[in-house]
Amino acid sequence: QVQLVESGGGLVQPGGSLRLSCAASGIAFSIYNMGWYRQAPGNQRELVATIASGDIIHYADSVKGRFTISRDNAKRTVDLQMNSLKPEDTAVYYCHVISTVFWGQGTQVTVSS
Repeated sequence: QVQLVESGGGLVQPGGSLRLSCAASGIAFSIYNMGWYRQAPGNQRELVATIASGDIIHYADSVKGRFTISRDNAKRTVDLQMNSLKPEDTAVYYCHVISTVFWGQGTQVTVSS
């Protein structure tokens, strides 16, 4: 069955960095567009960044210039490098296979001093 396993979340001070990773199994990873989404308490889940099978990338305006999404088709992973983190980046971050029902379990990112 399809599994998406996120890792790399944690507590970081404002201005700090974290790198999230999502390992996929059970799908033909290279043909799918992949995305990172996040959901803060009381808010709807929102798109953070997507990377297409052809490596076309899209970022939410709120993270442009600070976050970088990348994928490794050989390793079946999609990563999210997050720099210059702000308290408003605090959320549960989810990996998603675009246009499918497949989501990871989420990893908590907390930005606080």
